[in-house]
Amino acid sequence: MDILIIGGTGFIGRRLVHLLHARGHVVTVMDTEPAPTSFADLGERVRTIRGDVGSFTDVMAAMGDARPDRVVNLAYLIGSRHPPRAALHVNVLGMGHCFEAARILGVPHVVYAGSFAANGRQSHHGDRAVTEDDPVHPDDQYSRHKVMNEWQALDYIETHGMRITGIRTSYLTGADKVRGSTHHVRCITEPALGRAVTLPFRDMMQCLMHVDDAAQVFASVVLAEAPRHRIYNCGGLTVSLGELAAAVQRVLPGASIGFEHETGARAANSSFLIDNTRLAREFGVPARSLDGLVRQIIQETQAAAGLPGRPHRR
Repeated sequence: MDILIIGGTGFIGRRLVHLLHARGHVVTVMDTEPAPTSFADLGERVRTIRGDVGSFTDVMAAMGDARPDRVVNLAYLIGSRHPPRAALHVNVLGMGHCFEAARILGVPHVVYAGSFAANGRQSHHGDRAVTEDDPVHPDDQYSRHKVMNEWQALDYIETHGMRITGIRTSYLTGADKVRGSTHHVRCITEPALGRAVTLPFRDMMQCLMHVDDAAQVFASVVLAEAPRHRIYNCGGLTVSLGELAAAVQRVLPGASIGFEHETGARAANSSFLIDNTRLAREFGVPARSLDGLVRQIIQETQAAAGLPGRPHRR
């Protein structure tokens, strides 16, 4: 199968490229900055080209050249502090370019990265897990654009009969995460390097999924012939930063993790109870314990720093 991944050198993308390559597929990666991550070691079945998702010409050229059976759009500006025009250029116009090019070229299936951010605060939903059918409550630039993407996809589905699937990711975590929410990353990586860390709120809630597991989810959905739904929640492990800190200290006894405030985050907390039953029933979701997730990120962090690994409990 030939697959085009737009934004394929990023946090999810580079892992997805390796997964798809390992399964025997031909992958073309389009990115504005392809140089930082090289796939040269993967051979001729993976090639990288420079292109801007905000340019319809670039998207059409890449898609026309690859003639893919699948397209994945992971290109996005993370966060909500971008100049409005720049954010719209990538997040909304870029998504539209991806859908329109796929329509013109007859691509059988397009997958894009959505976000749990569309749900808004957990308080909108009460003390229950949020499903894909619940009303959305976007409250910032990033989440509003994610909701707009879902409407864009629905328009193409209803108007042109296209197959487009959105995957609402949760708080993705991993040693190399540097954009978006990173409190959960620093809670693990700083102690892994022998450094103390102070975080804002002990009661801040997260729904965590390791980025490796998210890449597995994307691979499963991308390769499916006909997903039953147009939107899937990734879900993950629901924990507070305090619970995450306790897990780190179980694995790294003596880890110094402090908090500026014990409570105060819950009222404004983004959704953290997320129902991924739909995804689990159709595709399965990688199972991972909290301590296992913490242990992997510690090992990744220490390996990247060239450390032999500090003593830790298994």
